Amino acid sequence: MNSRKSASFSTPVSSKKVRPSAPPQMTVKAVNQATATKLAAKQALASLVTSDEVKAKKQQTAQLKYIAGYSAQTIEQVKGYIANDSLAAVLLKRYPSVHDIRTDKALYDYTMVFKQQFLKQSAPLSKVVFDDKITLSHQALGLHTYANRVQGSKVKAKNEIRISSRLRHVPEPLLRMVVVHELAHLKEKDHNKAFYQLCEYMTSDYHQLEFDLRLLLTCIELGKAPY
Repeated sequence: MNSRKSASFSTPVSSKKVRPSAPPQMTVKAVNQATATKLAAKQALASLVTSDEVKAKKQQTAQLKYIAGYSAQTIEQVKGYIANDSLAAVLLKRYPSVHDIRTDKALYDYTMVFKQQFLKQSAPLSKVVFDDKITLSHQALGLHTYANRVQGSKVKAKNEIRISSRLRHVPEPLLRMVVVHELAHLKEKDHNKAFYQLCEYMTSDYHQLEFDLRLLLTCIELGKAPY
């Protein structure tokens, strides 16, 4: 026998099945309004949840744009430095001081040392200057211009190198990297394999220096320039 007590009812229960009454019918208009209200509520909630995420994602993308082409492992390491607020300290430890090249003449003389040593037979340089109009965000590696000018019956090539004035106050190896980069364009117009081989020929640690310059640009983007 089942020891559990059976349920009891205060009124007799009929054995006759009673068909439940149908719920009141909603009009098509009411259904559409209810659906639209629910959808709007979901969208509003989704925007509240994702707006901060999208903003954070855009901010991180902007911060890391200079190293976007490197490996995932390298990017994660840089993220760690940023999170620990130690990226500037890494650069300062590696490059504790800045160069003393302040004038256009000094920059020209500095550049010509490399040209005479490695690219003596390349086209002549008419000008090498610091340029206030060049922004680090778009032309961080400088600007090389080439033009042909007709003088009488002769056509003369004019090559100029313009470097952002912001690079007046960076470590010498990073300035060297930019100068070498622009000099390489005297022979190789495109960023191809031959171009980078020429850069490494002029300064063997070219790729490390370019990466470190990109770290500096990242610091500047974060508003934490070490120099």
